[in-house]
Amino acid sequence: MKEAIKWAPNQMPKTDCAKSLSLMSHAEMETALSFHKSFPQYAETPLAALPNLASFLGLKGIYVKDESHRFDLNSFKVLGGSYAIAKYIAKKLGQKINELDYNTMVSAETKQKLGDITFYTATDGNHGRGVAWAANKLRQKSVVFMPAGSSQIRLQNILKEGSDASITEFNYDDAVRLANKRALEDPNGVVVQDTAWEGYEEIPGWIMQGYGTMALEARLQLMSAGIERPTHIFVQAGVGSLAGAVVGYFANLFPANPPLMTVLEASAADCLYLSCREGRLVEKKGDLSTIMAGLSCGEANTISWEILKNHARFFVSAPEWLASRGMRLLAAPLKGDSKVVSGESGAVTAGLLYTLLRNSEYSDFCEALGLNADSVVLLFSTEGDTDPDKYRDIVWDGEYPSY
Repeated sequence: MKEAIKWAPNQMPKTDCAKSLSLMSHAEMETALSFHKSFPQYAETPLAALPNLASFLGLKGIYVKDESHRFDLNSFKVLGGSYAIAKYIAKKLGQKINELDYNTMVSAETKQKLGDITFYTATDGNHGRGVAWAANKLRQKSVVFMPAGSSQIRLQNILKEGSDASITEFNYDDAVRLANKRALEDPNGVVVQDTAWEGYEEIPGWIMQGYGTMALEARLQLMSAGIERPTHIFVQAGVGSLAGAVVGYFANLFPANPPLMTVLEASAADCLYLSCREGRLVEKKGDLSTIMAGLSCGEANTISWEILKNHARFFVSAPEWLASRGMRLLAAPLKGDSKVVSGESGAVTAGLLYTLLRNSEYSDFCEALGLNADSVVLLFSTEGDTDPDKYRDIVWDGEYPSY
């Protein structure tokens, strides 16, 4: 018997999250986008329109932000790591981020002023690759720790960026603790992690702002398509930094009438869903293994949680088959719709949307969401086939069936 989708409405009392929310203002997102545009590798990633799937499901529109094209790194994660590193460098140089474009950041003069820095991080693959790439461009070092069970292909991609990278025997959260410990022991070490905890919030906030480039691009692309505002947004979460960035940006943009925003996690690592049920931030302990490697996190970003508990409407615990269904759905679209190569963590929202509208078992959730013929849905495919072998196992060979 396949695992069921679990969902919970957000009934938590509202609290003051103005400080966290201000990180994701439109002005801050414009600054991040301007910085990323200074990269010679920059190109706006596509917003795939799926009008025929929308019609098939009884919706007005479905749009998928396709991050498989981001900087030829196959994932959105580089947006956060590169921006956080740039803001760290700007602060160290006594400059503002809008005074520090890509060419300045990678110059020999900047390297001479900075000296040697080693950037430490933990990752399932995508974040670490982005940090390693940015550090490599800067002529600096990076050390990347990956949790047990991580993909060898993802490890090799990080090593190709000149990083000292390895797969540990720990789960993700313990790998984060290891990265932080090693950074503290290194006089020239800095931990660049996309989760926040007490005493470590500045850099995670910068990472979230870097992710905002993707949200702002999507907003501008929707406007070009004649859509002022999506009615619904579904966004996935590991530690919650991406979700907080997206939810925070759109909550700022439409304070009086925000889109209905839903946050999804892998059921093996559903700390936000459990926190919603408990009414307070809790950890998910034990085995966090999931094919959605980018979502395998049991401890949430405290900054993001402040945003999500006030502005996300629903939290979802998603089984593995939901991700595989989404991958196949996007890989083999209806005739006339855009194809999206989406990895396990990237496709779970598409799998959920399809299932809610095609399976009467979840009609109560569908009704609570208010999905109907006037709905315009925005999804974020946050990665491509970052593990090509696993992608083929699922899409070609039917691993993790959805029946």
